[in-house]
Order: sequence, then structure tokens, then C-alpha cells
Amino acid sequence: MPTPIHREAIRRLHRAPEPEVLAPLLRDAALSPEARRRIESRALAMLADLRAAQSSGWVNQFLQEYRLNTSEGVALLSLAEAFLRVPDPETADALIADKLGNADWRAHAGKSHSKLVNSATWGLVIGRALVSESEQASALKRLLSRAGEPFVRQAVGAAMRLMGEIFVMGRTIDEAIGRMDKRENRGFTASFDMLGESARTFADAEVYFRAYDQAIRAVGRVAERGHSISVKLSALHPRYEVAQYDRCVPSLIEQVEALATLAKDAGIAFTIDAEESERLEMSLDIIEAVAGLPALRGWDGLGMAVQAYGKRCRPVLGWADALGAATGRRIAVRLVKGAYWDSEIKRTQELGLPDYPLFTRKAATDVSYLACARDMLAARNIYPAFATHNALTVATILEHAGASRDFEFQRLHGMGEGLYEQLVREEGYHTRIYAPVGGHRDLLAYLVRRLLENGANSSFVHQLADERLSDAEILADPVAKIAAVGGSRHPGIPLPKDLFEPSRGNSEGLDFSDRAELGRVARVVSGGDKAFEAKPAVTSAGEQWSDCGIEAKAMVSRALAAFPTWDARSIEDRAGCLDRLADLLEQERDTLMRICVQEAKKTIPDALAEVREAVDFCRYYAQQARTGLQPIELPGPTGERNVLRMNGRGVWVCIAPWNFPLAIFLGQVAAALVTGNAVVAKPAPQTPEIAAFAVGLAHGVGIPEDVLILAPGGPDLGAALVEDSRIAGIAFTGSTATAKRIARALLDDEERPIVPLIAETGGINAMIVDSTALPEQVVVDVVTSAFRSAGQRCSALRLLLLQEEIAERTLEMLAGAMDTLIVGDPALPSTDVGPVIDQGAYERLMGHREAMRGRWLKTIAAPDNGLFVPPTLIRVDQIEDVRKEWFGPLLHVATWKSGELAATVERVNRSGFGLTMGLHSRIARAAETVEEVATVGNLYVNRSMIGAIVGSQPFGGEGLSGTGPKAGGPHYLPRFCAERVTSTDTTSAGGNATLLSLEDVGL
Repeated sequence: MPTPIHREAIRRLHRAPEPEVLAPLLRDAALSPEARRRIESRALAMLADLRAAQSSGWVNQFLQEYRLNTSEGVALLSLAEAFLRVPDPETADALIADKLGNADWRAHAGKSHSKLVNSATWGLVIGRALVSESEQASALKRLLSRAGEPFVRQAVGAAMRLMGEIFVMGRTIDEAIGRMDKRENRGFTASFDMLGESARTFADAEVYFRAYDQAIRAVGRVAERGHSISVKLSALHPRYEVAQYDRCVPSLIEQVEALATLAKDAGIAFTIDAEESERLEMSLDIIEAVAGLPALRGWDGLGMAVQAYGKRCRPVLGWADALGAATGRRIAVRLVKGAYWDSEIKRTQELGLPDYPLFTRKAATDVSYLACARDMLAARNIYPAFATHNALTVATILEHAGASRDFEFQRLHGMGEGLYEQLVREEGYHTRIYAPVGGHRDLLAYLVRRLLENGANSSFVHQLADERLSDAEILADPVAKIAAVGGSRHPGIPLPKDLFEPSRGNSEGLDFSDRAELGRVARVVSGGDKAFEAKPAVTSAGEQWSDCGIEAKAMVSRALAAFPTWDARSIEDRAGCLDRLADLLEQERDTLMRICVQEAKKTIPDALAEVREAVDFCRYYAQQARTGLQPIELPGPTGERNVLRMNGRGVWVCIAPWNFPLAIFLGQVAAALVTGNAVVAKPAPQTPEIAAFAVGLAHGVGIPEDVLILAPGGPDLGAALVEDSRIAGIAFTGSTATAKRIARALLDDEERPIVPLIAETGGINAMIVDSTALPEQVVVDVVTSAFRSAGQRCSALRLLLLQEEIAERTLEMLAGAMDTLIVGDPALPSTDVGPVIDQGAYERLMGHREAMRGRWLKTIAAPDNGLFVPPTLIRVDQIEDVRKEWFGPLLHVATWKSGELAATVERVNRSGFGLTMGLHSRIARAAETVEEVATVGNLYVNRSMIGAIVGSQPFGGEGLSGTGPKAGGPHYLPRFCAERVTSTDTTSAGGNATLLSLEDVGL
């Protein structure tokens, strides 16, 4: 088997700096001048063949007509992604109108050389004409009332299915095998891929397994034709994740063994596809285990795909070669450019990881591909398969291979026509078509991905379709391009730590796709790391003081005495303290995460997110203070100077919740401190330890102990602090009822000043889903929004509103996804849902759950010992049945009727709450409608409803959900300030010298 050295090389390059990874690749991909000339000559001939094939090359023609940077290209892509899954005509019509309404389809009609492109265009032209005319008072409008809208749907549906037929080899495996016998595929073999998203449920995975099983048997019946099967591991297990390694990897090994054994017996090849980078090492474990099975000894049909855009591509090839040697076989390796580039970039930025797992320039991927192709041709235990549509890449591989034919090329079905026909039919090179199989509805996500991939400005297919580019530009040497920039990262893609530069640094994350790192953190948070010692519990109020009122007065007195000196310190000084605190929080991240898990019962990912958000609050408010709190000289009449200054108000009481005991606690405190106030900070009685640790760190970076005073205790202490008439403001996060009590207390005493109350409270947060939404994405976002953190987030989803036509299917998938969740110890990496915070919360939630027992749609198992509330789906008859916030993993579900989107939003508004709302729809006008009608602080479209990012998604509600301003936003700090203006008459000392000294100009 491969040695640990191979795995270490793979790990070392995972997030290594781009120039470091590219240096040896540049060297080995470089060509001699003579070789370069030969390659260019051959590639130019291939370009001529490709252009000659464009009259029948649908994708090239499509990209030429509908560039993805045009409204028509974007509209067609969006329509294709959603149209065929919409079951009801009303929503289908709305989707058509939304996508076709503003695009100029007539400008494209009949222009293409491709009949297929023109057919699709005319379908869309007809659709657009009828949509636009239906909005006018005309005879045609009256016609449409009877027959027009169905005709529009038929025209557009025909265009969408036409696109589907181009990209899908067949709706069934037998149909696909039959199509490979057609004249246009003569001489090619196929690798059949069963279409579909990754499995979201165990039932999905079982369906995919059966589909692979049946496909292998069908292809085996024509094994002499040389076709093969491609398998996605994510289709075989719904939790193919590093955190679920112990249950998904053994299961996948068993399933892959069964399929591989079937393929071996059938005499066909079997390739495991590449997926997201975080799954790479798991896939290697699975492939290694299967390759070592005695039942598969002597079989050369086992293969794998490797992505050249990944920094680890080269050592993975070395690992595959070593695996082949160890198991006495040649591993078939399909080298691809890579299909998840954009999502990998975004995810790395979101997680705050040190660097990207892939190259940030397309030319760098080409360099990697060419260097790795050389490695594959030289490897003794790899059968090379080169998947590419790039003529320069093909010509380079042919140059390196010389007279050898011991390899194959691969291309996607529907793309690359004209590139390989001569090589296959006249020169004898083997080329395989990667052929998707499945229904047109299953095609959607695949189609969009392929068109985005090949329609991107930097792709070869796009460049070929761009008549503005010369052959020399299309065939430019990628090695020279990357060498010219020193292998540097793309300047438009900053490292995650620099995402918010120059204003502030992004908080650092941890790479939980690294199993070793995840294991280390798990040991730390569970207390198994001896580097940590248990901290003494924080003393609660009443243990030192017999009277909370006396204690509160003493704290406020201390803070009030310290306030003037702190307020007099410069803004830069105070901001510097927050920056140092942010750095210290990152240094103490492990300790903070451990306390979050042990005290607040947070899962490991939630504990990390808590620390990161606290860091972001500190840095963001420091930056905001530097730019927004400086004195401003205001305009006015000559002879007068007007200056606006922002000062601290005095002593602020900050009352934080237990569900974000570090992030919200420090967010409130940091804002009050940087604006010049002294703070008495009261954590929730359930989570004093994390607050005490944070306050200790704050004191350690130069914030005086009397300027920031910790006030651990219960409701009595909080009430006593609120009642002190000397306080200058309150920042509170918690229940609506408590916020109202605080507001009354501030107003009841007529002698005390009117002081600001910043309150962020709860909400009956709804997510609305229409029939254009992708069910797989909806289910993932619902599970995340409703059940992550055991539903104990202010922003968590409480009410799911599904359009009637898709409710049954969505709920079935959601129920299956719930079955994949693990409820248990939050210190375990595999846990999805931990316990609720305390006995009182447990009893309230379980009481409501039991009262709704007859309305359960789904519940799952949870441990009996502990405060574990089983995630439960509860059906309600109408929106108005949910009248209060249930702060836990209980999700209520109702339906709404097509055409009633605005009315549905209005009904949610009438609850009086206004914190968060979600929408899943592919109709842009639907998003605009919800944005116009919804009275909520945060609206989330086509994503989960939790995880607001400081500075990017300022958070806070309205109505019963809070007072504003939004935490983590540009208007937050001024609320903590006293605004003071000084106006000076500068002429009082003997005239307006400035005015009198003006020189004549323009004479």
C-alpha cells in the first residue's frame, strides 16, 4: 500500500502557498522551443477542425449566441435550472415571465448555424412575445386567456427538453447504451454517469445504489463494447463528511466493494469520481481499502478521477501509482480540470482558512494538468485518461506520448465535438465520452455546472466561441502566463484572512476537513488534552453580597468613577485595545471553545463560530470607531466653526444571552467600550464561565478593571442594575418579555434621564418555499436553520411555509434528512444536535412537543439521559397557529397557495415579530416581492437563515424582535454615543480675518 510519505505529501500541499506549489509544476510543464512549435502546429489544425464542427457543435454555438455575461445567457441558464421541476402552471408562468421578460431573444433568432440553437431560440422568442403581449390590452391578450399561457409553457418546455437531450446520453441506461451505437458516436466508448444530486437521505442513497447496480449489469451485457461506469461516493451516503467518517467510510467501502465486484464479474471498468476537496482524503481511504480486497485481485478496472485544479493533484497521482504497485494492478486515473472551483473558493473564504486548496488562476490549473499528464504517462502503475476539451492540452499530451497509444482521452457528452473525431477514426487514439444518464429533471444541476464551467471567460470552449480572440491568444502558453506572474495568486481573490482588508482582518477558522485537526479539537473540548486545567467556577451574585441592590450600586459606582478617564483616552487607544483583544481571543481559541462546549453545550463547529464572531466584533468595531467617531467639521456661514464630536455617555449595562455567551457578550461590551463608555457586563446565569474568561482577557490587553466590570448573577441582579438611575444605557439580548420589563423600568422613574435601550429579541422566523426551489438545497438549509445549535439561535427557523404543490415531496425528503442527524454529546465531532441549555428549557419544549403529538410529521431518536429534545416536525393548519417562539429544535410546517406569496408574507408580518425570514425561489420577482412586503430585519434568499457575518450581514430585528440598530453594522456604534456640537464665532476677536484676506481670482 502507499506509504505514509505519500499521505504526508498530500497533506503538506493542501493549503500551501500557490507559488510554492507551482514552482516544480512550472519546471516540469515547460517545453523546448522545438516542442512548442510542433504542439502549436498540431493545435492550430485542431482549431480548424473544431471551427468546422461548430455548425453541429451545439455548445459552442450556444456560448457564441448566449454568453454568460449577457442577460440572455443568464436568463436561459436560470430558466433551464428550474423550469422542468415546476409542477404548477401558475408558478411556471411566473418563472417564464421573470426570466424572459427583459431579454432580447429576437436579436438571436435564426443567427446561429446550429438548428438546435435556433430551435431553442425560437421557443424562447415565442415565449417572450406572448409574455410581453399578455401584459397589454390587445386581442392577443384575450387569446392568451384561453390558449396563450399553455402555449408559452409548451414552447419553453420544448426548448428546455431540447437542451436536456443534448447533454443527457439517455433517460435510462439502456437508452444511453443504444445511443452510443449511433453514427456520431462511432469509434468512441462511454463512461456512464447516473445523474442526480448528492444523496440527502438514506432512501436516496439506496435508490442511487440500485441505479448503479442496474447500470453495471446493463453495461456488462455489452462488455465487449468497452463502456464503463462512473460512481459518485456522495450519492451512496447522505453524510459523506469528515465529521461522520466513522459511519460513512465503512459503509461506503462495503457498497463500493459490492459494485466493484459486480463490475469485475461483468468485465467492465469502474471509476470513482472526484468531488469537493474536503472529501479527498476520505475517498483515498475508501479506494485504498477496496483496491486491497482479495476478491478484486488482478482486476485493472478500478479507477479514480483526480482534479488538476487541486494543489494536491500531483502527490495524489504518486499515491495512486504506489497503490497500483502495492496491489499488483494499474489504477485507471481520469485527469480532469475540476468542477467545483467557485464553490471551493467561497467556502474557504467563509471558513476563514489559511489558503485555498486549489489554484486561483485558470492558467495555473492548465500548468498543473500538463505537468501531471507527464507524470501519468511515465507512471508504471497508472492507466492514464485525459479529460479535456482544450486543443492545446490535447496536442501537448500527444507530443509527450510520442508513438504510445497506451492511454485514452475523455470528453463530456454534448461538448468537444470536432476535437477528437480525427484522432479516433483516423489515428486510432482511444477516446471515451463521459455520458450522463437520467431524466431531464435530474439534469438541471449538472447542466448549469457544465455550462458555467465551459462558459466562463477563461475556459477554452468559451474562448473558442469568442470571435474577438485570435488563434495565438487561444493557444497562448499557460506556462509562460504563470511564470510571468511568478505563480502568484489571482489579485482579485484575496486570502480569507484579507477578505475585509484594508479595513480589518478576517477571523481565523480551523480546517475540520482535516481529520487530524478535528480529532485534536475534539480531545481539547472534551477535556482530554492535559494542557488545560479546569477553571474555578465564577462566583454568582448573592454569594458575596446579601443584597443584589447593594452589589449593583457598588458596581455602577466603580464604573462611573472610571468613566471620565476612559472616555478621555483617544479613539485610537481604545480601538487598539479591541484589536489586541481579538488577537488574544484567537490565541486562546482552544480554551474558549472548550468552555463553550462544556458550559453552553455547543457543538464543535458552533463553538468555533462563536469565537470567530467575537473576534470579528472586536475588529469591526475598532475599525468603525477609527473611521466613524472622529470629530467632524460641519459646513456653515463664514466666520463660524461647527464641530460634531462623539463621546461616551457614561456607564452602560450589557446583558447577554446564554445562546451566544461569548460573541454577543463581547459584541455588546466591545461597542460600549470603544465609544468611550464604562461597562457593567452581566452574562446569563447559565454561562458565567465563558464571560469571566473573556473579561479576564480584556483586562489583560489594557482595559481597566473598573472600566469593564463582570456582574455574574441572576435576574435579581439584572433588575437592580437596570433600576440604577445613574446608568446611561442598556444593551440587551434575550426574550421580548424581558425587554419590555426593562423598557418599563427605564420609564417608570420620572426623575431619571431618558436613556437608550438597544434590545435584540426573538422571533417566529419563517422560511417560504415556492415550487421553483431546488428541493435538495431547501432541505439542507431547513435542517441547518431549524436544528443546528439545537434550534437555540435567535435567527433559527420556527415556521416552514411550503407551496402546496411541492409540500409532500419536500417533507418526505426533509423527514429522510432528519433521519441522518445524530443527537448526542456536543463534544463529539459526529454530533449534529446537542442538548438544550437547562432543565427549564427542556421542560417547556417537551411540554409543547407532547401537546402537539397528534400533529407530528417526523421526530427522531434522542438519548434518554440528558436535556436532549428530539428534533421534531409539527404540522399546523395555518400560519396564525404559531403564536410564540419555541426556542429549540421544534419546526412547525404549514402550506400556502400558488399566487399568494405577498399575502403569505403579510400574514407572517401580522405576528408582530420581525427578526429573520427566508425565501427559496428561482423567481427574481418573488425575492423582490418579499423584500418589499416583509417587515423583518434580515431576509435570507436561497440560503440558510443562520450565521450572520459581522460587517456583511448586520443583525437585528424590528417590531417585537428588537429596537435596532443592527449589531455588526455601520449604524451600531453611534447609539452608544453622546453627540455634541461646538459652534464657535471666529469673528468675535475682531472680524473675519479669513474672509478679509481672500485674494481676487479670475480677474
